[in-house]
Amino acid sequence: MPLILIIPGLGGSGEHHWQTHLERTRPRAARVHQADWDRPERKAWTETLAAAIEAAPGAVLVAHSLGCALIAHVVRERPDLQVDAALLVAPADVDARSSVAEPLHEFAPLPLARLPFRSVVVASSNDPFMAINRAREIAGAWGSDFVNVGRCGHINVASGFGRWSLGEEILDDLTSAQAQRQKRSAGAS
Repeated sequence: MPLILIIPGLGGSGEHHWQTHLERTRPRAARVHQADWDRPERKAWTETLAAAIEAAPGAVLVAHSLGCALIAHVVRERPDLQVDAALLVAPADVDARSSVAEPLHEFAPLPLARLPFRSVVVASSNDPFMAINRAREIAGAWGSDFVNVGRCGHINVASGFGRWSLGEEILDDLTSAQAQRQKRSAGAS
């Protein structure tokens, strides 16, 4: 089982957030810590995430909100990094200046190149930080599977999400499918 790197967004996913529950319940999960969760700096955050991936080649990334945009930037800047798969939940539309906080504007424009690993974008039909059609477009550009979870807000504590069993199921499906692909690939060589 690969290491799971938890990548929060603005604010750092507090104590009751589903990412924190995931980190506490998965023995091979670790949070990527940023210097200042409330003042994101794209260059510093990108370097921190790149270093974490470098230290854990083949990791599975689990991002929320701004963490999704961060992954897209890291992939663009460091295509040499080895990532197994990514779960990208409630991405923030950093290009929509009117609906996201000013600190997120530094992450615009959002890279829309195809991700070189399997990924799933999970979005909500009433997320105040990303219209569902835009989330679907981004998933398509990234080559990600797309899951619309319905009216779930920003899929965070404020929307009623502490422990999130559906997210855990999607992550389990993603990692087991990836493990099966690796087994087939190893058997073929």
